[in-house]
Amino acid sequence: MSAIALIDYGAGNLHSVHNALRKAGADNVTITADADIVAKADRIVLPGVGAFRACRDALVAIPGMVDAMGEAVKARGVPFLGVCVGMQLLADAGEEFGRHEGLGWIGGTVRLIEPADSAIKIPHMGWNDVTLSAPSTLLEQGEAYFLHSYHFEVTDPADVAAVTDHGGPLVAAVARDTIIGCQFHPEKSQTYGLSFLSRFLEWRP
Repeated sequence: MSAIALIDYGAGNLHSVHNALRKAGADNVTITADADIVAKADRIVLPGVGAFRACRDALVAIPGMVDAMGEAVKARGVPFLGVCVGMQLLADAGEEFGRHEGLGWIGGTVRLIEPADSAIKIPHMGWNDVTLSAPSTLLEQGEAYFLHSYHFEVTDPADVAAVTDHGGPLVAAVARDTIIGCQFHPEKSQTYGLSFLSRFLEWRP
């Protein structure tokens, strides 16, 4: 079984993601803040809840972590999953509490959701459709659980793997090469979420 590194940088959904990975069939998950372990992992999962800036600062504060992630994913082609803010951190920048630099792995900016209809409530919270933008070996049509006030405006439409709708289209998932990111919470999405995680565990991009 692949060695899976679940990055511990203080994200609030760390242990619920860990439990979901276990339920999805993973039996070799290491919760870690050790860049060396991440650099050698066979798969990497970056969870995340809260504000973009706080999550980015916490991730960058871990010595060598961002470089280790980049080496594993970009140089070795290790499958990578970002969840919620873990997905948003893939962007060039986020605009929550000012503009802050992201990882820049997938072009775009994380901005406040501004629905055309003022009656639409923010945050976007609860179950909503996930609609595929292109055929996928990882994602499927269905319903997943969302909880976010900011969304990923992706520069290249080819990087959008799935969308949802909340007063207008929002990116539900991004994908490029061995990178997949989901705005929804698979750990809260019951059968849909566990099926997605199970496919990620077997993914051979």
